[in-house]
Amino acid sequence: MVSDAAVSAEPITPEPVRRVAGPLLTQSWLDLSFLHWAVDPAEVAPLLPRGTVPDTHDGLTYVGLVAFRMYRVGWFGLPGVPYLGTFPETNVRLYSVDRHGRRGVVFRSLEASRLLPVAIARSVFRMPYVWARMAIRSDAGTVSYTSRRRWPGPRGARCRLAVRVGERIEEPSALELFLTARWGMHNAFFGRSVYLRNVHPRWPLHRAELLECDEELVAAAGLPAPAGPPVSVLYSPGVPVRFGRPVRPAGLPTP
Repeated sequence: MVSDAAVSAEPITPEPVRRVAGPLLTQSWLDLSFLHWAVDPAEVAPLLPRGTVPDTHDGLTYVGLVAFRMYRVGWFGLPGVPYLGTFPETNVRLYSVDRHGRRGVVFRSLEASRLLPVAIARSVFRMPYVWARMAIRSDAGTVSYTSRRRWPGPRGARCRLAVRVGERIEEPSALELFLTARWGMHNAFFGRSVYLRNVHPRWPLHRAELLECDEELVAAAGLPAPAGPPVSVLYSPGVPVRFGRPVRPAGLPTP
């Protein structure tokens, strides 16, 4: 684990800090709701991949619960798949930075409603995807998300969220940028830490009112269950996204 003193983090910017040429993955993220709770960095540090530490804002780091619709995942520039590449997803994530200053997210769990993508992501890419029964509904400015885990366990872990979409945010706060402008992912792959870059347009963000939050996913991901309401609730209609190839050994910088 690198020390905080060793990390000089890259700036937080609303546009990508790196380019992605010849994308590994393309997809769109639609109808997103971002819920965040502040936590002590020491609580989550042991859960991060080797070579990373919690990324912090004003001395705190955050646990994110992000629900959305994955749309038309495609590989190597090929057109996105309509059925297997389109499904609801809800993830629990943490915020990380490595010794090269690259900021990112670390996924503790990712619920998805398509079994085949879940099986491939778990077996090939070592991503903590789980299969769940899920639905997303929109009605008159309200968006609701439901999820109940099928496999693997804890079977039945549930999540019910509902938000009312508010006004567009013209100038996000420093915290709102910290929580959403994340241009990469840290992950452990067969004992090695890798970094996966992503690029997308600036987030179109909205204020959101939390109408319902009945969730068991944060605790199921090995984190303390939230003790109160989230400190930040945001909504976005979505963005198209491109992922680059993993940065890994053989002369390339890795955590």
